[in-house]
Amino acid sequence: MIRTSSVKLTVIPAIAYKEKHPAGGSAIVILRADATQPGIATISKTSGEPIIASNTPAEGFPKEAFEEAIALTSGMPYHKKGKPTVVAQDLELQEAAAVEEPAAEEAEDQDTDLEDIADSAEYKAILYAFTDKNGKISYEHVNKEMIQFAHSSEMVGRMIAAGESDDAIRLYIVGTKFRNISGNKDLTDEQVLKIAELIGEASPKGIFKELNAEIRSMKGAQKKKR
Repeated sequence: MIRTSSVKLTVIPAIAYKEKHPAGGSAIVILRADATQPGIATISKTSGEPIIASNTPAEGFPKEAFEEAIALTSGMPYHKKGKPTVVAQDLELQEAAAVEEPAAEEAEDQDTDLEDIADSAEYKAILYAFTDKNGKISYEHVNKEMIQFAHSSEMVGRMIAAGESDDAIRLYIVGTKFRNISGNKDLTDEQVLKIAELIGEASPKGIFKELNAEIRSMKGAQKKKR
């Protein structure tokens, strides 16, 4: 089966995919049919903007192409090992097949789990719920929904009063919302965390930054009542 981790660009005739950068974070790789060298840029952890590698030709790989690639691959899984074959036909590019290298069994199992989640109806429903009209994940919307639920949930109130950890409270909030949105009440905590990992990877400052701050604020308010 052909994976859908690569996207077709409109700014230039090319395809792009996201991969893990050896130094940490994410990188965008752009492949053109008329160029042997790919264009590469890392994604800034502070601004989310592309930082184009010095050996990437500016003429063939403009910044706008990397910005489009970042937007299109937002929320998508990392491309697995091996570069897709680029085929030029009437100036249109297609992804043919990926030549994958063998990996350690444990790492392969983890990749498969993430891919299964990325292909699931639950993940797609959650991704759609938090995607804005421009096709980008709205982290403001994500946090707003989670915070509203946190204040309306009696269970969250009891967890805060009982002194539960921030992680446990956040997992309950996110898990409940994800299960409600996807319609699958049987999503495990592990699956919830994997979905959050896929969605949150594209956020340069962390997907639940505002939610985390609100949980701390709610716990602080609880202490003052005592």
